[in-house]
Amino acid sequence: MSIFSIGVGGLNAAQMGIMTSGHNISNASTPGYSRQSISQGTNNAIVTGAGFVGQGVHVQTVKRTYDEYMAKQVLHAEAGASEMDSYTTQISQIDNLLADVSSGLSPALAGFFKGVQDVAANPSSIPGRQSMLSASSLLTERFHALDDKMTEVRLGVNSYIANYTKEINVYASQLADINQRIMIARTGISTQAPNDLLDKRDQMIKELNQLVRVTTVVQGEDVNVFFGKGQPLVVGAQYNTLVAMVSPEDQEKFVVGMIGEGSLPIAVPESQVSGGKLGGILAFRSQTLDKAQNYLGRVAVTIAQNFNDQHNLGMDLTGALGGDYFKVPPPNLKQNASNTGSGAPTVAFDTANMAYLSGSDYRLSFRSGQFQLLRLADAQAQTFASLPQTVDGIQIDLGDWVPNENDSFLIEPTRTGARNLGILLSDTRSIAAAAPIRTSTALINSGTGAIDAGVVVDTANPSFTNFNVTGQIAPPVLIQFDHPPTTYSLYDNTDPALPVLIQGNIAYTAGADVFPTASGLDYGYRIKISGVPASGDQFSVGGDITGIADNRNAMLLGALQTKSTMNASVNVGPTASYQSAYSQIVSFVGSKSSEVQAIGASQQTLADQSNSILQQVAGVNLDEEAANLLRYQQAYQASAKILSIATKIFDEILSLGR
Repeated sequence: MSIFSIGVGGLNAAQMGIMTSGHNISNASTPGYSRQSISQGTNNAIVTGAGFVGQGVHVQTVKRTYDEYMAKQVLHAEAGASEMDSYTTQISQIDNLLADVSSGLSPALAGFFKGVQDVAANPSSIPGRQSMLSASSLLTERFHALDDKMTEVRLGVNSYIANYTKEINVYASQLADINQRIMIARTGISTQAPNDLLDKRDQMIKELNQLVRVTTVVQGEDVNVFFGKGQPLVVGAQYNTLVAMVSPEDQEKFVVGMIGEGSLPIAVPESQVSGGKLGGILAFRSQTLDKAQNYLGRVAVTIAQNFNDQHNLGMDLTGALGGDYFKVPPPNLKQNASNTGSGAPTVAFDTANMAYLSGSDYRLSFRSGQFQLLRLADAQAQTFASLPQTVDGIQIDLGDWVPNENDSFLIEPTRTGARNLGILLSDTRSIAAAAPIRTSTALINSGTGAIDAGVVVDTANPSFTNFNVTGQIAPPVLIQFDHPPTTYSLYDNTDPALPVLIQGNIAYTAGADVFPTASGLDYGYRIKISGVPASGDQFSVGGDITGIADNRNAMLLGALQTKSTMNASVNVGPTASYQSAYSQIVSFVGSKSSEVQAIGASQQTLADQSNSILQQVAGVNLDEEAANLLRYQQAYQASAKILSIATKIFDEILSLGR
């Protein structure tokens, strides 16, 4: 090799160095670009008598500076940050809604019970009763408004799932294509890497990872991409298509599906989709939105049922027994689209145990000849050989269900409770503010015995119902103490002039129920007598036929505001009032929002730090590239000088021959 070749080799190397530095400088702001550099090698020397003589330089390759380990750390951190950012955006909507002092439930709930208290203060006032109905309407409208917003957010989640799956498909298609292009580019030049294509592929993976967490596996020239818990998305030059599909279990929500054999989508379990915007939106729905809407519905149906139960025990202005005040929305029952059996079970509230409503959804399935009920909130399962069964405040009956193996139904006890809550009364006279019974003490009594006002517990009791038909509202009873006054007798007092003995010689215990359970007597109300009655003392109970100014039932209705009627468990009775139960929803959403924001900030900091470290390794330093340009310029000029000197030497040699 001649001196000319050495000079040309030096020129070529310097020129390629200048081109590479120029390429770096022009792409300094290109997302995903990794700094490139030339790798030079000496040409093989030749052997002479004086030793090995060098033959110049050549460029072995143009390599990119890339740290695979750090790049994976960036992917992991960015997937978490993107997930929390998506979660935060959604949860902030309902957090602000529930906690708002004017649009939240608290002021409407307080206004409703103020209306009840106004009626209790003046039960015969028609304006007061109208005010109570207006406050009731405001309460139901507030429940509707809160649920409408949550439903709007839920529909938005469906839209996001549809949009994100479309974006993921675009990236999957492009990644499959670029895998193919890289393979073609390296065909026949297996020792040289198409750096710009590799950077483009890595940047695509980085952007895809912000939509859903992905992992990569290098296989030859290809990078295979998996999402979630190992679901294949891109394998070589092939890719799988994701779709937003209607859930087979719940036709009101979208889930992520993957196109399988026969072009039919197969639902991907939500537990297998994590990270990125898609993972964040799915986590928000399952962890926060479902719970918040269920808990809000639980407050609505519990208020409605408790109020109805007490209202039914009262008497209205017309002298009629109270009826249902609120419309109580029943539990939702949704059939799985893959069921092959016929009919459906029936689900209703166990009205006596509304405090045990958990706020969870349930999956009722039939497997191996048994019924399995899975509480979705904590994955607690119960197995039954037969139905009906009562669990967590709901009653599940077989109905006309003829199940086949693996048939299932989704039970949502309170999901639409707030949405479908309604008022059944429109006539102010129908508000049952009075108690339908009244008690009295005979004027001739000489003892210290005193009878309480009585408590109505069951107006559907047959005895109570029969007397109501006669216009006496409640069964009239005379209580007369015997001689000595340690026992008493009960008389049917329908005709006060001729009382009829019902049962005698009943042992008296001060403060105990006048109708002891052991007696078998049940008139639908409870009466207690205290003190020391004298022989012959009499007490009577009867219908409060003219009690339009009576407020006893209205007071009991008002007392529901602060009574613990919710959040009961197996070993603990009710622990929360309506307001405290709602406050727990606000607290739950607020705490979750703060938690998500904190995690998101931490993940973003980690992502920024990882990106910064990666940029220090793979990023373009303009000062460094400027120095490289000067170095390559000087190398180029020196190589050109070699050629100039070689030319002069050659010319001198030629001149010697003339």
